[in-house]
Amino acid sequence: MQRPKEKDPLSLAALIGANLIPFVGVFFFRWDISFIVLLYWLENLIVGFYNILKMATVKMTDTAANLHKLLVIPFFCIHYGGFCAIHGVFLTVFFKIGTESSPFAGSSDWWGPLIFLQLLFSVIAKLWASRPPEMIWAVLGLFVSHGISFVENYLLSGEYKKKDLQKLMHQPYQRIVVMHITILAGGIFVMKLNSPLPLMIILIILKIFFDLYLHKKSHNPKQKAKPTGKKDSGPTREEMPG
Repeated sequence: MQRPKEKDPLSLAALIGANLIPFVGVFFFRWDISFIVLLYWLENLIVGFYNILKMATVKMTDTAANLHKLLVIPFFCIHYGGFCAIHGVFLTVFFKIGTESSPFAGSSDWWGPLIFLQLLFSVIAKLWASRPPEMIWAVLGLFVSHGISFVENYLLSGEYKKKDLQKLMHQPYQRIVVMHITILAGGIFVMKLNSPLPLMIILIILKIFFDLYLHKKSHNPKQKAKPTGKKDSGPTREEMPG
């Protein structure tokens, strides 16, 4: 018997706990706004990783639909990877993170569209090398938080039976566009004011509330199951992921 979907205390607690970690960086390690924005950019990669797992495990109704995953998942990896890479380049420009060399250096070696993945790896290496050492614990916290949500809400609660593959592919973009335009705009504003502590705290709190909103909206128990083996008759608005 399936448990009530509205009760997910473990994933909710993990979400809140992981989002509180930046406060430790600000108060005890003197992180500035560039490190906060960097952490939230790294979270995009974590969201993309778990979205790949969601697409791989979504329940399909026939063999042809399962074979369709073999095209959709690689396309998502390349497209989302390039999207995150360009987003990361903005961090190097606006927040002066890892500005010693260009992330585009050597980006013409990989074949065809794989160049976007090469650019992503280059940007990851560049930004990761510029992180404060203690940030690894914040990244691990976010990774575990999203992992708990994936297991508890997506697998154990049976969301993988209801989700549509095409809509899963678009969900992370919605999250980035809504959340990170706000974070980038707020981050640039804070940086222009020499990273005042109160505004950084407000930015972190806003991100926590926004994550909670997306979490509840994404795992709404009133979501209707949708067929996964065939295309929808028309576009509908999909809930954002938590």
